[in-house]
Amino acid sequence: MDSKPSAERQQRPPAPVKIVIAGGFGVGKTTAVAAISEISPLTTEAAITSVGAQVDQAGAVPAKTTTTVAMDFGCITIDEEVKLYLFGTPGQDRFGFMWGDLVRGALGALVIVDTRRMDDCYPAVDYFEKAGLPFVVGVNMFGGELAHDPDDIRWALAIADEVPLIMFDAREKLSVRDALLAVLRNTFAKARAAAS
Repeated sequence: MDSKPSAERQQRPPAPVKIVIAGGFGVGKTTAVAAISEISPLTTEAAITSVGAQVDQAGAVPAKTTTTVAMDFGCITIDEEVKLYLFGTPGQDRFGFMWGDLVRGALGALVIVDTRRMDDCYPAVDYFEKAGLPFVVGVNMFGGELAHDPDDIRWALAIADEVPLIMFDAREKLSVRDALLAVLRNTFAKARAAAS
């Protein structure tokens, strides 16, 4: 029996899978990438100036002193076969032109929602619905609390029943891992449905 194929399989690097982490300003995208990445994440954080705070309406998150101006990047090896490359989008409307480039080649997305600021969530949900990219809506549990019932959140965001809605904590590695696994499961389920 030839052992070469199994030796080759062991030496083959994991398949790269691109996942986008998106959402409005200050919802926890940078925090989620930093919590899970096995490398020091690349961030493009810049200080929020008084002018920027007015343009970006940063008053809703007064403790936030920095903001992503291009993207966040991190990676996590799921197993011997899959390595996730995570691309976090900037949350401000003025950087929306970058989303197309960041999303290109992605297999799925995690759209992070802060239920204390529902209006900031609509653009990201709309973007992925129009783009046709499989996505999961992840409600970030700020302070460990859920401000609204999940059914009310689904209704308010007008997301279809087939779009998974999960609760997670962007600060907790295992919680972020579970959210990313939900993105992978959703993506593979959509691919299987399209193939059959």
